[in-house]
Amino acid sequence: MSRRFAAVDLGASSGRVMLADLSDGLSLTEAHRFPNGPVRVAGRLYWDILGLYREILAGLRAAGPVSSIGVDSWAVDYGLLDESGALLGNPVHYRDDRTRGVAERVAGAVGAERLYDVSGLQVLPFNTIYQLLADRLDGAATMLLVPDLIGYWLTGEAGAEVTNASTTGLLDVRTRSWATSLIEELGLPAGIFPPLRQPGEALGGLRRDVAAEIGWSAPVRAVGSHDTASAVAAVPAAGPAFAYISCGTWSLAGVELPGPVLTPESRAANFTNEAGIDGTVRYLRNVMGLWLLQECLRAWPGSDLGELLAAAAGEKPFAAVVNPDEPVFLPPGDMPARIADECRRTGQLPPSSPAAYVRCVLESLALGHRLAVRQAMELSGREAEVIHLVGGGSRNEVLCQFTADACGLPVVAGPAEATALGNVLVQARAAGLVAGLEEMRSLVAYSQPLRRYEPSGAAGAWDEAAARVF
Repeated sequence: MSRRFAAVDLGASSGRVMLADLSDGLSLTEAHRFPNGPVRVAGRLYWDILGLYREILAGLRAAGPVSSIGVDSWAVDYGLLDESGALLGNPVHYRDDRTRGVAERVAGAVGAERLYDVSGLQVLPFNTIYQLLADRLDGAATMLLVPDLIGYWLTGEAGAEVTNASTTGLLDVRTRSWATSLIEELGLPAGIFPPLRQPGEALGGLRRDVAAEIGWSAPVRAVGSHDTASAVAAVPAAGPAFAYISCGTWSLAGVELPGPVLTPESRAANFTNEAGIDGTVRYLRNVMGLWLLQECLRAWPGSDLGELLAAAAGEKPFAAVVNPDEPVFLPPGDMPARIADECRRTGQLPPSSPAAYVRCVLESLALGHRLAVRQAMELSGREAEVIHLVGGGSRNEVLCQFTADACGLPVVAGPAEATALGNVLVQARAAGLVAGLEEMRSLVAYSQPLRRYEPSGAAGAWDEAAARVF
């Protein structure tokens, strides 16, 4: 039996097809990487889903024959299919403003307490529940979240993988089934929600035309199709006393639990209870993440990130910090100007150079990580002895050290490709090559390069900086 597996891993700024080989340990190589960005048409922001699908096929062709394929992506966004299975239109990007005010209307109609008690989900303006209520559903027969849509195009089989379905606001957090009564009360058509799947479940084989196009065939399996679910599955933790930060365009910071936390205090702190692998709960909160830095770099064409990070490390500490989760930072646009405006609003002098802006962003993100991790521990009662920072942000040495300093806990950075690793390890478990989460994590710890950052510097300075923005 082949021990090769392909992970289709779609991030909010890039996509990749990764090839894993478990013949001797665990090795991961990149078969194909491609950019992913929004397309604005007539004032609306869309994903180029057909372009992404084309690149996925190119990546699978480059990867060559494997035992199986798994697909993961960002959460909340979806495509609508008509009765024939045809896509009704490009998925709308979650940073589009079509949901403005919808969350408030829903809370007024249904009650914020009831929404949280049913779904356990934090309120974010782009959650699927609000997108569907802002959408035109005429002619829609099926709603498929992005990885489920890709899986449907690959196999012809429609379904909804549960870890991603848990981000919609329409899944019952206790039963892990569609919250049908809430769906009907909101006036949404219950029939558009497809059957639920579990990580590891087989979707089916590749369609004949897909197999002919890439030159080989293999089954497709559901994985932790929400990229954070796959990333957390690959956290190289040796026991339960850990916090995690899955750091990329977004930072998802929290702890892993056996069940949801649905207290009034949890709802007030805007923490989410998302489904993880093996019945676990990802108890976390979104922090705006490296989006702030990505948008700054877009405003400075030709800038070298490595040089800016080196210069930022030498800038004055805490000259300016902001709350990274202010709504003003959510849309694309001139991020340095918005950071400057926020500094002025809070009585601070704006940064005076690109390096100073980078320092501001990284210190602000570390403060956001600190708040989320500390609240996750307090609200859940789960103590953490170490923070595992995975994803692309694990390569950012300055951010990793700032996070250790701000949180007062050691940070173990890596693996950078945690999402792809979690994706392929769920496939490998379905093939009988690994036993469970503990063995999956042990294999990651053994096979992947990791770096440990110990807390340093004055804790009091981080306390004072936090008091300025939170």
